[in-house]
Parts: sequence; C-alpha cells; structure tokens
Amino acid sequence: MPWTRTTSTVIALPPKDIWAVVADITRWSQWQPAVAHARLDGPLRLGVTGAYGLTHRAFGPLHARTAPPLEVTALETGRMLEITQPNPAGAMTVRWVVEADVVGTRLTQTVTAKGATMPAVVAGVAAALARDFGLSALRLARLAGLTDDPALLRVVVAGGSGALGRLLASDLACRGHRVSLLTRRRDDRLPLEQIVWDGRTVGSWADALERGDDDRAGVGLVNLAGRLVDVRPTSANIASLRTSRVDSTHALVEASQRTDHPLEVWVQASTTAIWSDAGEARLDETSPLPDPGLPQMTGVARPWEKATDGARADRLTLLRTSIVLDRDAPALTMLARPTTAGLGGRVGSGRQWFSWIHRDDWVRVCRAALGLDPAVALPDGPVVAAAPHPVRNAELMAALRRTLRRPAAPPTPGALLRIGAVALRSDPALALTGRHCTSTVLAEAGFTFEHPTIDEALADLYDATSASGAPSTRATPDPQD
Repeated sequence: MPWTRTTSTVIALPPKDIWAVVADITRWSQWQPAVAHARLDGPLRLGVTGAYGLTHRAFGPLHARTAPPLEVTALETGRMLEITQPNPAGAMTVRWVVEADVVGTRLTQTVTAKGATMPAVVAGVAAALARDFGLSALRLARLAGLTDDPALLRVVVAGGSGALGRLLASDLACRGHRVSLLTRRRDDRLPLEQIVWDGRTVGSWADALERGDDDRAGVGLVNLAGRLVDVRPTSANIASLRTSRVDSTHALVEASQRTDHPLEVWVQASTTAIWSDAGEARLDETSPLPDPGLPQMTGVARPWEKATDGARADRLTLLRTSIVLDRDAPALTMLARPTTAGLGGRVGSGRQWFSWIHRDDWVRVCRAALGLDPAVALPDGPVVAAAPHPVRNAELMAALRRTLRRPAAPPTPGALLRIGAVALRSDPALALTGRHCTSTVLAEAGFTFEHPTIDEALADLYDATSASGAPSTRATPDPQD
C-alpha cells in the first residue's frame, strides 16, 4: 500500500501568480525547507529530467550520491505539475494542483511514495515535504507577491508556535491577514511574525494587541497558550498545567485592559475535557460542568475559562475543542502506530465516548469564531468544537484499522494501560475516560462540517479509500444505542 499525503491551502492571489512559482522548479528550495536546491535539464515540459538535493543531514548526502534523475511525469500548464523521483525499488511522486478559489487560489500538494524502499523514502524526504504544508504554502505565497491586507482583521495568536497555532496562523496568513505569534522562544524557521513573551507578565509584547492606524478591521486574539496535557496526573503536574493556562490568560486580560481600543474578538481555547468523564451523558454548550470533576480535566479547564473575566473585547468565544484529528498530531500518532503494528484493539471496555474534529474543520470553526465566515455568526460564550458524530473507543479503533487496512486486534486491558502509562509518564485517563460532545451552537449557526464522520475523516487524513474505492462517508453507528 503506497504512502500518500494530500494537503491543500487557500491563498489570496490569482492562480497565475501561484503557478509562476510552482512551475519554476529552481525556486522549490525557497519555499520548501526540505529541499536544498532543484533544477530541470531544459524548459518545463513533459518528460524533461532534472535533480534536487535534500537538507536532511543523513539522507541528503546519500540522495546526492545515489538518486537517479527526476522526471516531469504530468503537466497541465497553468494548473498541474507532477514530478517523479525513481529509486531502485520504487518511486516518490510530488504533484501540485493550482485551481481558482473564491478567495483566490487553492493549492493542493500530493506526495506519494511506493515500493520496497518506501519506509526510507518517507523518513528521508516524503514526510518532510508533507509536514506543515501550510507554512510552505505561505512561503510560496510571499514569493508570489502576497502581502498583508490592512482591510482584514489582524490576528494575534498566543501559543501560536504549537501545532494548532501553526495550522491556524498559516491558514489566516495565506488568506491575507497579518498574523503575529506570541511565543516563549523564537523559531527562525517559521515564516510568521513572532513576538517573545514570558506568558506571565505584561511587557512590550502587549503592543501587539494595540490597534494601529492601518488596522481597519481591528485586532483579534486567539489564545492557545498552555502546557501539553499528556503528563502524569500528579499534583505538581496538574498545578503546572493549570498555571501555564491561567497565568498566560491573566496576562492577556491585563494587556487588553491597557489598549486604547477593545479587541474586536477574543477566541479562548478550552477543552471538552472540562466535563471530565461524562459516561453516557449527551453534552452540548448548555450542559452543566461537574463539581468538582477530575482535577487534571475540569480542575484545569474551568479556571482557564474563568481567567478571561475582565477581557476587553467586543466578542469572546470559549472554544471547547475535542480531540483534533491530524495525522502528525500526538493523539492520532499514538493510536496509529500500534494499529499499524497489529495492536489496534479497543482500549479498556471500549465503551468510552470519543469526541473528535478533523483539523480542517477546527480551522474553519476558528475562522467563524473570529467573525471571518460571513455565512456563520457565532454568539459569545462556549462553543463546542466537535464533529456531529462521536464514536466509542471500540468504533474508533475499528475505523482506524479499516483505514490502515489492518485486521482485528486484541484489546488493551485498562490495567495494562495504567501500567504502561507510568513508564510513558502519561495519563491513562486520557484513553479510559470519554465524553459524547456535539455542538448545538454550530448547528443553529448553520455551520456545515466538511468531515462529519470518523471513517471519512480518517480516509481524508490517510488518503485512504473504502472497499468501493471511494472515500467512506458513512456514519459509524453505536450498536448498543
């Protein structure tokens, strides 16, 4: 089975401008960090050969010594370019498609590796070409002439250097928004404005929240700051999780109170784990919170939301996000690896609910919360960012096995998971508890999910197909409901 990754992004430029960069292979290294240099042996045409180098320290020299010439294997001038790099026992293909979109251009990249050497090709280059494609597309867009549009909302993303922050920031920047990241450590590899803060005290970084003369649409804030949650649920770790979120939010609230103009909108990250282990309850934005709930869940999320009190913003959304499905994210990676190895059985009883959302739908919910979707107006207060069809853990693992074409697997007993969690310094409650969460607010606002079912979402992320040859779109029913 080939390894394939397809990712697309929208860029606020006409297709001809994007094509001019895509079609110039010599510029590939300027927007794709995995590529050191590239060339063709003649004008762009079907069948022309060429070569490229890699920036990977280990695979780069090996590729330079052993790789045969690449070849242009498909070409539709102005729309599609495909190059293929053969190897002694397979090949890697990269295809770019440039199509008109309402915003400007939709750029889609598909990377495929196949053959006996596929694992090495994926490790050496294919995965790197696919990873963080939104950021690569942003570099390409700027080469093509994209500039920030002062008529669009300027967005500050606190905690923006994390996976979700990069995903959202690159999407907004490609659409023409000026985006600034508040981060504890600058990363020169990110093609975005970065402002260093300590996440605790108000400093010069607060100027990023101030509305400038050119900010015609005002300033929006997305607060994603906080320590990753997959740690042992000790008192010290729980206190650290809570402090990392509450202190940073308090600092942002204080900074907002000092601005000359209120923020246009504040999108505050939260989590559906605020309901702890909810059993069979059906939860939405109106559901009461447990008291006290699990300390590492409700005990962290409740004060995180409460910390926004006093925020100076015209609108404030509490975005209670479920598990975001992204092929490179830790949550899905931790499930996919054992499944690929034949250990993808249910965890514990398998009855615990799993609420989830596809990465692309999460970005779309964020855009709606920022007021950037003219068709969807969200109210202040909590919004549950979860797909409309939660599944039980057993159904999730079955769907993942179908997607990855793996046979049935033995279950993982809860006791064994708890023992393993100690060795991995993880929290077994993340897998053994669950919540059935859906959004009444999104449904009433007219938001439509592009990936509403688990089979279809996984098929999209893994470029898989159902037995009929088409992406599966069926809902996954609960046999006991």
